[in-house]
Amino acid sequence: MDEGPGRVAAGRIAAMENGTYLHNPRCSKSREALALLQSRGVQPQVVLYLETPLDAAAITELLAALGVAARDLLRRGEEEFAQLGLDDPALAEDALIQAMATHPRLIERPVYVRGGRAVIGRPPERVLELV
Repeated sequence: MDEGPGRVAAGRIAAMENGTYLHNPRCSKSREALALLQSRGVQPQVVLYLETPLDAAAITELLAALGVAARDLLRRGEEEFAQLGLDDPALAEDALIQAMATHPRLIERPVYVRGGRAVIGRPPERVLELV
């Protein structure tokens, strides 16, 4: 089931029994990791995060589940990364989180969240760590 219009709020990411999968169907790695989960009988809640962006609180929650800093979730190759000067080491964590909330393409993909833990599916097989 896809998340509806609007934003994904804190508390919604880890709510599903089979987990939540932040997906960009245009990304081959995202499609591959989702297929791996489904081949194991796991049907996560799929969130098309470019259409239904996470709010800042949900991103903060996601970072805690991943156990990483905001900078580690950023896609450095995206246009917005350079335009917003996000390579500046002086930028605070909150500024990076807000940038991802405003520009969801900056969020690394795919991300699978289950049982209070999360992994970035790079390589795609990493999602199986939570199965």
